[in-house]
Amino acid sequence: MIPANVLQKFLTETKVVPKEQLEQLQTQAAKKKMDLEDYLLEERIISDDQLLTFKAQLMNVQSVDLRSVEIEPESLALIPEPIARRHLVIAFKKEKDGLDLAMFDPDDLETKEFIKKKTGLTPKIFVSSRKSIDFGLSKYHSSIEDEFSNLIKEGGGAAIAGAAGGKSELELTDALKKMADQLPVIRVVDTLLEYAVFEKASDIHIEPTEENVTVRYRIDGVLHEVMTLPKVVHSALVARIKVLANLKIDEHRLPQDGRFKIQKEDYSTSLRVSTIPVFDGEKVVMRLLDDSAQALTLEQLGFRSSNLERIKANIKKPHGALLVTGPTGSGKSTTLYSVLTMLNSRGVNISTIEDPVEYRIPGVNQMQVSPKIGLTFAMGLRALLRQDPNIIMIGEIRDSETAEEAVHAAMTGHIVLSTLHTNNAAGALPRLLDIGIEPYLIASTVNAVVAQRLVRVICPDCIQTVKLDEQSLKNISIFNLDKLMEVLVREGAVSKKIKSVAEMTFYKGAGCAKCAHTGYRGRIGIHEVLENSVAIQQLITNRATTNAIQAKAEEEGMVLMWEDGFIKATLGMTTIDEILRVSKE
Repeated sequence: MIPANVLQKFLTETKVVPKEQLEQLQTQAAKKKMDLEDYLLEERIISDDQLLTFKAQLMNVQSVDLRSVEIEPESLALIPEPIARRHLVIAFKKEKDGLDLAMFDPDDLETKEFIKKKTGLTPKIFVSSRKSIDFGLSKYHSSIEDEFSNLIKEGGGAAIAGAAGGKSELELTDALKKMADQLPVIRVVDTLLEYAVFEKASDIHIEPTEENVTVRYRIDGVLHEVMTLPKVVHSALVARIKVLANLKIDEHRLPQDGRFKIQKEDYSTSLRVSTIPVFDGEKVVMRLLDDSAQALTLEQLGFRSSNLERIKANIKKPHGALLVTGPTGSGKSTTLYSVLTMLNSRGVNISTIEDPVEYRIPGVNQMQVSPKIGLTFAMGLRALLRQDPNIIMIGEIRDSETAEEAVHAAMTGHIVLSTLHTNNAAGALPRLLDIGIEPYLIASTVNAVVAQRLVRVICPDCIQTVKLDEQSLKNISIFNLDKLMEVLVREGAVSKKIKSVAEMTFYKGAGCAKCAHTGYRGRIGIHEVLENSVAIQQLITNRATTNAIQAKAEEEGMVLMWEDGFIKATLGMTTIDEILRVSKE
């Protein structure tokens, strides 16, 4: 992406766009939330060829139009399709020790280094237009389709194609096993896994539709479509993954769960595999867990000074429960692991029961539930209590039996850490009442409740300042903005001189090669920490509502999640759009 100021200078100096018209175009691009370069191309004010010529001059590299050169299939295959698609790079010709690369963004150093390391060849960079790159990407689909078509003809795949025509279940299973071990299937699955690790994806979704197979990755909490494969490959892909995860290849009607590990020189990743039957076949979701990942500190997770002090004060207490609440994928387990790491020392016995064990912590006894053999959270917790623990972590309180055991442990001198599924911190306390725990037990055992969400972090390489326009101000009017200003001033996020949100400066990412033009890179938490004060204990005993408990906590100084989000937005960590997105969850 060409820097906006450089593009503006080129447009005015070459008289492609008059200076007085340029300001109007910039305003229109901003209204559509588009980069100026993309907007000019969409409106056909500047052509692909003009932009390509300028880019080549600016970056001092040669240009190439892939539509007018021969793309060697063996060169194309050197770069996995998902990486080519997401980073807009095509390998079109292989020399003795070099590789000719067509790139939309020749400044993408990280991708160039990845390709150099993967292929062992020295890249020679050419700049190319988006339409030219799209043409190159279309070659992947035909290449994979041809490979699988040949596989079906030669490798026993006819049994799969003709399964509906009277083939036996045994013949079908044998054919699937044979295909699962064929090179094209192995290559595609390895590509999907390698790309997911490279892009730091947390999940891989393989979704069959009526006509094809869609592959999506969850990166920084958002799903991105990265590959579309011909429908004919679906059975073979699922079979390959089932082989890796030690699942039943011939079971297509029931959900299955398994796991496997991939180990390379520079990374080791565990994958949890889940399959379910859907209308057009079997859907597969794989969760990636980095085996080398270390627990982050609470500061690294995004806890600010006041919330940090509240948590530290409550985990120093000799007994009681700390609960972390939020929806699936909000980072609850990561927060608990960080607290466990803080508490971990030779002088204490820490035991956990989890589903599953996501990260290994040296010195901590970690047990995984197994409902198939009757090892539930409640049963495991009862066993842990006979192991002389000081600190217990329960992966999740799901039922009254587990809740009762947890409260009993907190009451009898143990520190208990666990998670719940509620929308906010105040909602966790009535939730325990709903499960069946007596009010006086909740009031006397729960020390604090943390609620959280994850928001994407603005890419530091393309961050820029913005002022809120009328539409943005209208969008955030769902919040109490008068109270927000009081909180921002109290927490030291803005000066007392600023009287309204409209006067404040916020930030966004313009989009660059390092963030794959999303404007975001990584995630951070926004939090609220509710301490169980004497006043709140009284409300719990009287079975008060969530709203009444939250009102009292706010009165005592609790910063709400969305308020914490705005504080982080004023500091340039995240955007208003992200706060709005997670506030709707």
